[in-house]
Amino acid sequence: METLLFDFSSSEDLVMDLCKLLPAQLGEWTLRDFPDGESYVRIVSECADKNVILLCSLDRPNSKILPLIYAAETLHELGAKRVGLIAPYLGYMRQDKRFQSGEAMTARSFAKIVSTYFDWIATVDPHLHRYHSMDEIYSIPARVVHAAPVLADWLGENIERPLLIGPDSESEQWVQDVARRIDAPHLVLEKIRRGDRDVSVSIPNLDGYDDYTPVLVDDIISTGQTLLAASRQLVAQGMSSVVCAAIHGVYSKGALRDLRNASVAQIVTSNTINNETAAMNIASELAVVCKELVSSE
Repeated sequence: METLLFDFSSSEDLVMDLCKLLPAQLGEWTLRDFPDGESYVRIVSECADKNVILLCSLDRPNSKILPLIYAAETLHELGAKRVGLIAPYLGYMRQDKRFQSGEAMTARSFAKIVSTYFDWIATVDPHLHRYHSMDEIYSIPARVVHAAPVLADWLGENIERPLLIGPDSESEQWVQDVARRIDAPHLVLEKIRRGDRDVSVSIPNLDGYDDYTPVLVDDIISTGQTLLAASRQLVAQGMSSVVCAAIHGVYSKGALRDLRNASVAQIVTSNTINNETAAMNIASELAVVCKELVSSE
């Protein structure tokens, strides 16, 4: 059965590679705004009795989710067999409990919305904190791609004698996995966060690592404050050519500029989010789980 993939402004490499690997035809649709800001959605490709995939990374999700809902609902109305969502980066995962009275638990609310309009979802390393799996909040089949192998391959091919450094204790198991894959040493920082942009870190003993390249590894770069604090301390302790490597480059306003101004030699992320640092291609890993989801009834 033919599969259609509709792209919502993802990286060209990711889109074209997914079309080849699935395989899928690139669907044609029109998305634009009316003068008053309302969304206009039109499905151009014939979709009746076809498996359909919408590809959209859900960073800055508020402007994206309504057009996706309209597109998914329209595709169902036009006779698509199943409509799945590939969200390489999945937003609305941080507010997974009520930290203060009256707060919205948006992780659950967002999962309900997506589960209502889509038949399945695939994502890459969602920022799970208090949930053990996506199945706890998504009522549709939900598959997670782990990007550690992709990150390890990139580091092994591009960084000579890397010393992997995790930002906090929560990252230790993940950083240890990447380090094991390339037989590299790793350390973990102690982090104190007093606010979104007020972070301090404690660097462990670096004796014996003078000829290594320090690689700060994280799953997400958002404000970049932890990486900024760590890179400054590393430089102050005599280490140079600091590399920042992450899966998702969300980058709040000014974050990428600040990192580049802080003696960071290189910043690299995957193409889960389309930006100028996206050097690691996650298409092959995504295609594997999407094939399973498309073929399952």
